[in-house]
Amino acid sequence: MNYQNPIIKSDYSDPDVIRVNDSYYMIASSFNHTPCLPILKSENLVDWKIVNYIWDKLPFDTYDKVMHGCGVWAPSIREHNNKFYALVPFPDEGIFVTETDDIENGKWSEPRLLIKGPGIEDPCPIWVDDKCYLVVGFVKSRIGFNSMLAVYEVSSDLTKQLSDYKIVFDGHNIAPTVEGPKFHFRNGFFYILAPCGSVKTGWQIALRSKNIYGPYEMKIILMQNDSKINGPHQGALIDMPNDEWAFIHFSDQGPYGRVICLEPARWIDDWPVCGLVKDELLAGTAVENHPYLIDKKSDYKIQSSDDFKDNKLSLMWQCPANIKSNFFKFDNGIILNAINGDIKPLNLLPNSLLTKILYPSFEVETKAILNLEENDEAGLCYMGQSYSYITIKRINNKNHLLIKKGNFNDLDDEIIYDEIYDNNEIIFNLKYIEPNKYSLGFNNKYLPFSFIATPGRWIGGKYGIYAKGLNNGYAKFDYFKCNKI
Repeated sequence: MNYQNPIIKSDYSDPDVIRVNDSYYMIASSFNHTPCLPILKSENLVDWKIVNYIWDKLPFDTYDKVMHGCGVWAPSIREHNNKFYALVPFPDEGIFVTETDDIENGKWSEPRLLIKGPGIEDPCPIWVDDKCYLVVGFVKSRIGFNSMLAVYEVSSDLTKQLSDYKIVFDGHNIAPTVEGPKFHFRNGFFYILAPCGSVKTGWQIALRSKNIYGPYEMKIILMQNDSKINGPHQGALIDMPNDEWAFIHFSDQGPYGRVICLEPARWIDDWPVCGLVKDELLAGTAVENHPYLIDKKSDYKIQSSDDFKDNKLSLMWQCPANIKSNFFKFDNGIILNAINGDIKPLNLLPNSLLTKILYPSFEVETKAILNLEENDEAGLCYMGQSYSYITIKRINNKNHLLIKKGNFNDLDDEIIYDEIYDNNEIIFNLKYIEPNKYSLGFNNKYLPFSFIATPGRWIGGKYGIYAKGLNNGYAKFDYFKCNKI
Protein backbone atom coordinates (compact mmCIF):
# COMPACT_ATOMS: atom_id res chain seq x y z
CA MET A 1 0.00 0.00 0.00
CA ASN A 2 1.44 3.35 -1.09
CA TYR A 3 0.72 6.88 0.08
CA GLN A 4 0.86 9.97 -2.13
CA ASN A 5 2.54 13.26 -1.29
CA PRO A 6 1.31 15.59 -0.10
CA ILE A 7 -0.29 13.50 2.62
CA ILE A 8 -2.25 16.61 3.72
CA LYS A 9 -3.01 18.99 0.85
CA SER A 10 -3.77 21.75 3.29
CA ASP A 11 -1.92 24.57 4.99
CA TYR A 12 -0.17 23.26 8.11
CA SER A 13 2.95 25.36 7.87
CA ASP A 14 6.17 24.65 9.79
CA PRO A 15 5.18 21.24 11.18
CA ASP A 16 6.86 19.69 14.18
CA VAL A 17 6.05 16.12 15.22
CA ILE A 18 6.68 13.91 18.25
CA ARG A 19 5.85 10.28 18.96
CA VAL A 20 3.96 9.35 22.13
CA ASN A 21 3.93 5.55 22.45
CA ASP A 22 2.39 4.46 19.13
CA SER A 23 0.72 7.79 18.30
CA TYR A 24 2.15 10.82 16.54
CA TYR A 25 1.25 14.43 17.26
CA MET A 26 1.90 17.37 14.98
CA ILE A 27 1.89 21.08 15.76
CA ALA A 28 1.89 23.84 13.15
CA SER A 29 1.98 27.60 12.70
CA SER A 30 -1.31 29.48 12.92
CA PHE A 31 -0.13 33.10 12.51
CA ASN A 32 -2.97 35.53 13.33
CA HIS A 33 -5.76 32.93 13.35
CA THR A 34 -7.61 31.66 16.42
CA PRO A 35 -8.05 29.24 18.05
CA CYS A 36 -4.32 28.89 17.54
CA LEU A 37 -1.64 26.25 17.40
CA PRO A 38 -3.48 23.20 16.06
CA ILE A 39 -2.56 19.73 17.30
CA LEU A 40 -3.10 16.89 14.87
CA LYS A 41 -2.88 13.16 15.60
CA SER A 42 -1.96 10.15 13.47
CA GLU A 43 -1.42 6.44 14.00
CA ASN A 44 0.40 5.84 10.69
CA LEU A 45 1.93 9.23 9.73
CA VAL A 46 -0.34 9.44 6.66
CA ASP A 47 -3.89 9.89 7.97
CA TRP A 48 -4.35 12.79 10.40
CA LYS A 49 -7.11 14.49 12.36
CA ILE A 50 -7.23 17.68 14.42
CA VAL A 51 -7.65 16.85 18.11
CA ASN A 52 -7.05 20.15 19.86
CA TYR A 53 -5.77 23.70 19.78
CA ILE A 54 -3.29 24.92 22.35
CA TRP A 55 -4.78 28.38 22.94
CA ASP A 56 -8.22 29.82 22.36
CA LYS A 57 -6.74 33.26 21.68
CA LEU A 58 -3.47 35.05 21.08
CA PRO A 59 -2.03 36.60 24.26
CA PHE A 60 -1.94 40.22 23.07
CA ASP A 61 -4.73 42.74 22.52
CA THR A 62 -3.00 43.63 19.25
CA TYR A 63 -4.56 40.51 17.77
CA ASP A 64 -8.10 41.66 18.49
CA LYS A 65 -7.62 43.17 15.03
CA VAL A 66 -6.62 41.25 11.91
CA MET A 67 -2.82 41.28 11.63
CA HIS A 68 -2.00 39.38 8.44
CA GLY A 69 1.23 37.38 8.65
CA CYS A 70 1.87 38.16 12.32
CA GLY A 71 1.19 36.04 15.39
CA VAL A 72 2.46 32.48 15.86
CA TRP A 73 5.39 31.44 13.68
CA ALA A 74 6.96 27.96 13.60
CA PRO A 75 6.42 26.43 17.05
CA SER A 76 8.14 23.30 18.31
CA ILE A 77 6.80 20.57 20.58
CA ARG A 78 8.78 18.30 22.90
CA GLU A 79 8.24 15.97 25.87
CA HIS A 80 10.45 16.11 28.97
CA ASN A 81 9.89 14.62 32.44
CA ASN A 82 6.30 13.65 31.58
CA LYS A 83 5.38 17.14 30.46
CA PHE A 84 4.71 18.39 26.96
CA TYR A 85 6.18 21.76 26.06
CA ALA A 86 5.35 23.96 23.11
CA LEU A 87 7.76 26.77 22.33
CA VAL A 88 5.94 29.50 20.51
CA PRO A 89 7.68 32.37 18.71
CA PHE A 90 6.06 35.70 18.01
CA PRO A 91 8.30 37.64 15.59
CA ASP A 92 7.48 40.97 17.24
CA GLU A 93 7.17 39.99 20.88
CA GLY A 94 9.51 37.11 21.72
CA ILE A 95 9.61 33.39 22.56
CA PHE A 96 6.87 32.00 24.78
CA VAL A 97 6.37 28.63 26.46
CA THR A 98 3.24 26.67 27.29
CA GLU A 99 2.90 23.19 28.80
CA THR A 100 0.47 20.40 29.63
CA ASP A 101 0.40 16.89 31.07
CA ASP A 102 -2.01 15.64 28.39
CA ILE A 103 -1.14 16.53 24.81
CA GLU A 104 -4.45 15.45 23.34
CA ASN A 105 -7.10 16.48 25.84
CA GLY A 106 -5.32 18.60 28.43
CA LYS A 107 -5.54 22.32 29.03
CA TRP A 108 -2.34 24.12 28.13
CA SER A 109 -0.87 26.66 30.51
CA GLU A 110 -1.07 30.38 29.92
CA PRO A 111 1.85 31.58 27.77
CA ARG A 112 4.93 32.66 29.69
CA LEU A 113 7.74 34.72 28.26
CA LEU A 114 11.10 32.97 27.93
CA ILE A 115 13.04 35.30 25.62
CA LYS A 116 11.91 38.88 25.16
CA GLY A 117 12.26 40.92 21.99
CA PRO A 118 11.62 40.86 18.26
CA GLY A 119 13.36 38.91 15.54
CA ILE A 120 13.96 35.53 17.23
CA GLU A 121 12.15 32.65 15.54
CA ASP A 122 11.86 28.87 15.23
CA PRO A 123 12.91 27.84 18.77
CA CYS A 124 13.56 24.19 19.58
CA PRO A 125 14.84 22.86 22.94
CA ILE A 126 17.07 19.96 23.86
CA TRP A 127 17.86 18.69 27.35
CA VAL A 128 21.38 17.55 28.23
CA ASP A 129 21.65 16.06 31.71
CA ASP A 130 20.15 18.78 33.94
CA LYS A 131 20.60 21.59 31.40
CA CYS A 132 18.46 22.84 28.54
CA TYR A 133 19.49 24.58 25.34
CA LEU A 134 17.46 26.33 22.69
CA VAL A 135 18.36 26.61 19.01
CA VAL A 136 16.82 29.56 17.13
CA GLY A 137 16.83 31.39 13.82
CA PHE A 138 16.48 35.09 13.05
CA VAL A 139 13.92 37.28 11.24
CA LYS A 140 15.73 39.84 9.09
CA SER A 141 12.73 42.16 8.84
CA ARG A 142 12.68 42.45 12.66
CA ILE A 143 16.29 42.14 13.76
CA GLY A 144 18.29 43.17 10.67
CA PHE A 145 19.91 39.83 9.75
CA ASN A 146 19.14 36.19 9.04
CA SER A 147 20.88 33.10 7.55
CA MET A 148 22.37 32.22 10.94
CA LEU A 149 21.48 29.83 13.76
CA ALA A 150 22.19 30.41 17.42
CA VAL A 151 21.94 28.63 20.78
CA TYR A 152 20.70 29.93 24.14
CA GLU A 153 21.02 28.21 27.49
CA VAL A 154 17.72 28.26 29.40
CA SER A 155 16.54 26.66 32.64
CA SER A 156 15.52 23.02 32.40
CA ASP A 157 11.90 23.92 33.21
CA LEU A 158 11.89 26.55 30.45
CA THR A 159 11.13 29.42 32.80
CA LYS A 160 14.34 31.47 32.56
CA GLN A 161 16.84 32.60 29.95
CA LEU A 162 20.32 31.86 31.36
CA SER A 163 22.54 33.24 28.59
CA ASP A 164 22.51 35.44 25.54
CA TYR A 165 22.54 33.64 22.23
CA LYS A 166 25.73 32.35 20.67
CA ILE A 167 25.96 31.98 16.88
CA VAL A 168 26.76 28.36 16.04
CA PHE A 169 26.23 28.38 12.26
CA ASP A 170 26.53 31.06 9.59
CA GLY A 171 24.83 29.97 6.41
CA HIS A 172 25.34 33.08 4.28
CA ASN A 173 27.81 31.43 1.91
CA ILE A 174 26.72 27.77 1.95
CA ALA A 175 23.15 27.66 3.32
CA PRO A 176 21.47 31.02 2.66
CA THR A 177 18.25 31.82 4.54
CA VAL A 178 18.82 28.90 6.91
CA GLU A 179 15.96 28.81 9.42
CA GLY A 180 13.53 26.48 11.18
CA PRO A 181 16.15 24.52 13.16
CA LYS A 182 15.31 21.36 15.12
CA PHE A 183 17.63 19.87 17.77
CA HIS A 184 18.34 16.11 18.04
CA PHE A 185 20.92 13.92 19.79
CA ARG A 186 22.09 10.50 18.64
CA ASN A 187 25.26 8.38 18.97
CA GLY A 188 27.17 11.16 20.72
CA PHE A 189 26.33 13.86 18.17
CA PHE A 190 24.15 16.92 18.50
CA TYR A 191 22.20 17.43 15.29
CA ILE A 192 20.44 20.51 13.97
CA LEU A 193 18.15 19.89 10.99
CA ALA A 194 17.11 23.00 9.08
CA PRO A 195 15.81 24.17 5.70
CA CYS A 196 17.65 26.73 3.63
CA GLY A 197 17.60 28.24 0.14
CA SER A 198 14.04 29.50 -0.15
CA VAL A 199 10.56 28.34 0.77
CA LYS A 200 9.63 27.27 -2.77
CA THR A 201 12.98 26.01 -4.08
CA GLY A 202 15.12 25.24 -1.02
CA TRP A 203 16.59 22.09 0.51
CA GLN A 204 17.24 20.43 3.88
CA ILE A 205 20.55 20.34 5.70
CA ALA A 206 21.79 18.55 8.80
CA LEU A 207 24.49 19.94 11.08
CA ARG A 208 26.33 17.77 13.58
CA SER A 209 28.84 18.29 16.36
CA LYS A 210 30.06 16.61 19.53
CA ASN A 211 29.64 19.96 21.30
CA ILE A 212 26.36 21.83 21.69
CA TYR A 213 28.05 25.06 20.61
CA GLY A 214 29.92 23.50 17.69
CA PRO A 215 31.82 23.69 15.49
CA TYR A 216 29.22 22.02 13.29
CA GLU A 217 29.82 20.18 10.05
CA MET A 218 27.11 20.23 7.39
CA LYS A 219 25.50 17.81 4.93
CA ILE A 220 22.63 18.35 2.49
CA ILE A 221 20.15 15.57 3.29
CA LEU A 222 17.06 16.23 1.13
CA MET A 223 16.42 18.04 -2.16
CA GLN A 224 13.70 18.28 -4.77
CA ASN A 225 15.96 17.03 -7.58
CA ASP A 226 13.67 15.48 -10.24
CA SER A 227 10.64 15.22 -7.95
CA LYS A 228 7.42 17.23 -8.24
CA ILE A 229 7.63 17.95 -4.50
CA ASN A 230 9.12 21.42 -4.39
CA GLY A 231 10.96 22.91 -1.44
CA PRO A 232 11.24 20.71 0.56
CA HIS A 233 11.05 23.06 3.51
CA GLN A 234 10.77 23.12 7.30
CA GLY A 235 9.89 19.94 9.10
CA ALA A 236 10.49 17.28 11.73
CA LEU A 237 12.68 14.19 12.00
CA ILE A 238 10.58 11.48 13.65
CA ASP A 239 11.76 8.43 15.57
CA MET A 240 9.59 5.37 15.06
CA PRO A 241 9.86 2.07 16.95
CA ASN A 242 12.81 -0.24 16.23
CA ASP A 243 15.13 2.64 15.29
CA GLU A 244 13.19 3.41 12.13
CA TRP A 245 12.82 7.03 11.07
CA ALA A 246 10.71 9.39 9.03
CA PHE A 247 10.72 13.05 8.08
CA ILE A 248 7.69 15.32 7.69
CA HIS A 249 8.05 18.70 5.99
CA PHE A 250 6.01 21.28 4.16
CA SER A 251 5.99 22.16 0.48
CA ASP A 252 4.69 25.53 -0.67
CA GLN A 253 1.88 25.03 -3.20
CA GLY A 254 0.47 28.51 -3.69
CA PRO A 255 -3.21 28.86 -2.72
CA TYR A 256 -3.20 25.43 -1.06
CA GLY A 257 -0.58 26.79 1.31
CA ARG A 258 2.31 24.95 2.87
CA VAL A 259 1.11 21.38 2.47
CA ILE A 260 2.44 18.37 4.38
CA CYS A 261 4.69 15.71 2.88
CA LEU A 262 6.15 12.53 4.37
CA GLU A 263 9.60 11.13 3.59
CA PRO A 264 11.34 7.92 4.58
CA ALA A 265 14.57 8.56 6.48
CA ARG A 266 17.57 6.50 7.46
CA TRP A 267 20.98 6.97 9.03
CA ILE A 268 24.07 6.65 6.84
CA ASP A 269 27.48 7.14 8.50
CA ASP A 270 25.80 8.98 11.37
CA TRP A 271 23.94 11.34 9.04
CA PRO A 272 20.15 11.35 8.63
CA VAL A 273 19.29 11.13 4.94
CA CYS A 274 15.68 11.69 3.91
CA GLY A 275 13.63 10.79 0.86
CA LEU A 276 14.66 8.41 -1.90
CA VAL A 277 18.37 7.62 -1.53
CA LYS A 278 19.87 6.99 -4.98
CA ASP A 279 23.49 7.44 -3.88
CA GLU A 280 24.52 7.19 -0.22
CA LEU A 281 27.01 10.03 -0.70
CA LEU A 282 24.33 12.44 -1.90
CA ALA A 283 21.14 14.01 -0.60
CA GLY A 284 17.89 12.12 -0.84
CA THR A 285 15.14 13.10 -3.29
CA ALA A 286 11.66 14.08 -2.09
CA VAL A 287 9.25 11.21 -2.84
CA GLU A 288 6.00 11.63 -4.75
CA ASN A 289 4.67 8.30 -3.46
CA HIS A 290 6.05 5.58 -1.24
CA PRO A 291 4.97 2.44 0.63
CA TYR A 292 3.44 3.23 4.02
CA LEU A 293 6.14 3.55 6.67
CA ILE A 294 3.75 2.16 9.29
CA ASP A 295 1.53 -0.71 8.20
CA LYS A 296 -1.61 0.36 9.98
CA LYS A 297 -5.01 1.36 8.61
CA SER A 298 -6.67 4.46 9.98
CA ASP A 299 -9.94 6.31 9.48
CA TYR A 300 -8.52 9.63 10.69
CA LYS A 301 -9.37 12.58 8.48
CA ILE A 302 -9.61 16.34 8.71
CA GLN A 303 -13.15 17.70 8.82
CA SER A 304 -14.35 19.81 5.88
CA SER A 305 -18.13 20.02 6.47
CA ASP A 306 -20.22 21.09 9.45
CA ASP A 307 -23.88 20.74 10.38
CA PHE A 308 -23.41 23.07 13.38
CA LYS A 309 -25.34 20.68 15.64
CA ASP A 310 -22.73 20.29 18.40
CA ASN A 311 -23.42 23.73 19.90
CA LYS A 312 -19.73 24.51 19.84
CA LEU A 313 -17.25 25.63 17.21
CA SER A 314 -15.84 22.59 15.43
CA LEU A 315 -12.10 22.23 14.98
CA MET A 316 -12.21 23.03 11.25
CA TRP A 317 -12.93 26.72 11.91
CA GLN A 318 -10.75 29.70 12.81
CA CYS A 319 -11.21 33.45 12.89
CA PRO A 320 -8.47 35.81 11.61
CA ALA A 321 -8.23 37.57 15.00
CA ASN A 322 -9.03 36.84 18.63
CA ILE A 323 -12.52 35.37 18.94
CA LYS A 324 -15.00 37.41 20.99
CA SER A 325 -18.17 36.18 22.68
CA ASN A 326 -20.39 38.31 20.39
CA PHE A 327 -19.11 36.79 17.13
CA PHE A 328 -21.55 33.87 17.04
CA LYS A 329 -23.86 31.56 18.96
CA PHE A 330 -25.59 28.24 18.28
CA ASP A 331 -29.28 27.41 17.89
CA ASN A 332 -29.81 24.45 15.54
CA GLY A 333 -27.22 26.12 13.35
CA ILE A 334 -24.65 28.84 13.82
CA ILE A 335 -25.88 32.42 14.16
CA LEU A 336 -23.33 34.97 12.96
CA ASN A 337 -23.99 38.39 14.42
CA ALA A 338 -23.75 41.30 11.98
CA ILE A 339 -21.09 43.31 13.81
CA ASN A 340 -18.02 45.37 12.94
CA GLY A 341 -19.83 47.06 10.06
CA ASP A 342 -17.45 50.02 10.23
CA ILE A 343 -14.68 47.80 8.82
CA LYS A 344 -14.78 48.23 5.06
CA PRO A 345 -12.54 45.56 3.44
CA LEU A 346 -13.58 42.01 4.26
CA ASN A 347 -10.00 40.89 4.77
CA LEU A 348 -9.85 42.99 7.95
CA LEU A 349 -13.08 41.63 9.46
CA PRO A 350 -12.07 39.79 12.68
CA ASN A 351 -15.30 37.78 12.95
CA SER A 352 -15.09 35.97 9.60
CA LEU A 353 -15.33 32.21 10.10
CA LEU A 354 -12.74 30.56 7.86
CA THR A 355 -11.43 27.08 7.07
CA LYS A 356 -8.46 25.76 5.13
CA ILE A 357 -8.46 24.38 1.59
CA LEU A 358 -8.28 20.58 1.91
CA TYR A 359 -8.94 19.14 -1.56
CA PRO A 360 -7.42 19.80 -5.02
CA SER A 361 -10.90 20.61 -6.39
CA PHE A 362 -14.05 20.99 -4.35
CA GLU A 363 -17.51 22.49 -4.14
CA VAL A 364 -19.07 24.34 -1.20
CA GLU A 365 -22.74 24.74 -0.36
CA THR A 366 -24.04 26.60 2.69
CA LYS A 367 -27.58 27.68 3.56
CA ALA A 368 -28.28 30.99 5.29
CA ILE A 369 -31.47 32.34 6.83
CA LEU A 370 -31.18 36.11 6.94
CA ASN A 371 -32.41 38.58 9.51
CA LEU A 372 -30.56 41.66 8.29
CA GLU A 373 -31.09 45.29 9.22
CA GLU A 374 -30.16 48.26 7.04
CA ASN A 375 -26.58 47.96 5.67
CA ASP A 376 -26.05 44.55 7.28
CA GLU A 377 -24.62 41.83 5.07
CA ALA A 378 -23.77 38.14 5.18
CA GLY A 379 -22.15 35.78 2.70
CA LEU A 380 -19.58 33.24 1.55
CA CYS A 381 -16.00 34.19 0.70
CA TYR A 382 -12.70 32.97 -0.65
CA MET A 383 -9.94 34.73 1.28
CA GLY A 384 -6.38 35.28 0.03
CA GLN A 385 -4.29 38.33 -0.72
CA SER A 386 -6.74 38.82 -3.58
CA TYR A 387 -10.24 37.66 -2.70
CA SER A 388 -13.86 37.61 -3.79
CA TYR A 389 -17.16 36.89 -2.10
CA ILE A 390 -20.89 36.60 -2.67
CA THR A 391 -23.12 38.35 -0.18
CA ILE A 392 -26.59 39.61 0.59
CA LYS A 393 -26.60 43.24 1.75
CA ARG A 394 -29.66 45.11 3.00
CA ILE A 395 -29.86 48.47 1.15
CA ASN A 396 -32.88 50.77 1.32
CA ASN A 397 -35.00 47.97 2.79
CA LYS A 398 -34.20 45.58 -0.05
CA ASN A 399 -31.88 42.59 -0.24
CA HIS A 400 -29.12 43.10 -2.79
CA LEU A 401 -27.17 40.07 -3.97
CA LEU A 402 -23.63 41.28 -4.59
CA ILE A 403 -20.35 39.88 -5.74
CA LYS A 404 -17.41 41.88 -4.43
CA LYS A 405 -13.68 41.58 -4.77
CA GLY A 406 -10.79 43.01 -2.83
CA ASN A 407 -7.07 42.93 -2.12
CA PHE A 408 -5.01 43.19 1.05
CA ASN A 409 -3.60 46.49 -0.26
CA ASP A 410 -6.98 48.10 -0.99
CA LEU A 411 -8.91 50.35 1.39
CA ASP A 412 -12.30 49.00 0.33
CA ASP A 413 -13.82 46.20 -1.74
CA GLU A 414 -15.30 46.65 -5.22
CA ILE A 415 -18.82 45.60 -6.25
CA ILE A 416 -18.76 43.78 -9.59
CA TYR A 417 -22.31 42.36 -9.60
CA ASP A 418 -25.58 43.60 -8.08
CA GLU A 419 -29.14 42.27 -8.33
CA ILE A 420 -32.22 42.46 -6.12
CA TYR A 421 -32.82 39.24 -4.19
CA ASP A 422 -36.38 39.03 -2.89
CA ASN A 423 -35.99 36.31 -0.26
CA ASN A 424 -34.55 35.84 3.23
CA GLU A 425 -33.23 32.34 2.61
CA ILE A 426 -30.35 31.57 0.28
CA ILE A 427 -27.86 28.86 -0.58
CA PHE A 428 -24.40 30.24 -1.27
CA ASN A 429 -22.11 28.23 -3.57
CA LEU A 430 -18.39 28.15 -4.31
CA LYS A 431 -16.63 25.87 -6.79
CA TYR A 432 -12.82 25.55 -6.77
CA ILE A 433 -11.02 23.89 -9.69
CA GLU A 434 -7.38 22.82 -9.45
CA PRO A 435 -4.97 24.54 -9.43
CA ASN A 436 -6.27 28.04 -8.74
CA LYS A 437 -9.66 28.98 -10.22
CA TYR A 438 -12.96 29.43 -8.45
CA SER A 439 -16.50 30.61 -9.10
CA LEU A 440 -19.30 31.92 -6.89
CA GLY A 441 -23.03 31.38 -7.10
CA PHE A 442 -26.29 31.04 -5.25
CA ASN A 443 -29.14 28.51 -5.09
CA ASN A 444 -26.91 26.06 -6.97
CA LYS A 445 -26.39 28.37 -9.98
CA TYR A 446 -23.02 29.91 -10.73
CA LEU A 447 -22.57 33.46 -11.94
CA PRO A 448 -20.41 34.13 -15.04
CA PHE A 449 -17.27 35.21 -13.18
CA SER A 450 -14.04 33.30 -12.73
CA PHE A 451 -11.48 34.27 -10.09
CA ILE A 452 -7.84 33.36 -9.51
CA ALA A 453 -7.14 31.96 -6.06
CA THR A 454 -4.14 33.42 -4.26
CA PRO A 455 -2.50 32.53 -0.93
CA GLY A 456 -2.74 34.75 2.11
CA ARG A 457 0.28 36.26 3.85
CA TRP A 458 2.51 33.30 4.74
CA ILE A 459 -0.56 31.03 4.61
CA GLY A 460 -2.73 29.30 2.04
CA GLY A 461 -6.06 30.60 0.89
CA LYS A 462 -9.10 30.04 3.08
CA TYR A 463 -12.84 30.15 2.55
CA GLY A 464 -15.81 30.57 4.82
CA ILE A 465 -18.79 32.58 5.99
CA TYR A 466 -19.33 35.94 7.63
CA ALA A 467 -21.83 38.57 8.70
CA LYS A 468 -21.17 42.24 9.39
CA GLY A 469 -23.16 45.32 10.21
CA LEU A 470 -24.01 47.87 12.88
CA ASN A 471 -27.72 47.35 13.51
CA ASN A 472 -28.08 44.08 15.43
CA GLY A 473 -28.96 41.91 12.44
CA TYR A 474 -27.74 38.37 11.99
CA ALA A 475 -27.54 35.41 9.63
CA LYS A 476 -28.19 31.83 10.68
CA PHE A 477 -26.27 29.20 8.73
CA ASP A 478 -27.93 25.78 8.81
CA TYR A 479 -25.03 23.78 7.40
CA PHE A 480 -21.74 24.04 5.54
CA LYS A 481 -20.97 21.26 3.06
CA CYS A 482 -17.68 20.82 1.22
CA ASN A 483 -17.37 17.96 -1.27
CA LYS A 484 -14.30 16.86 -3.17
CA ILE A 485 -14.82 16.89 -6.96
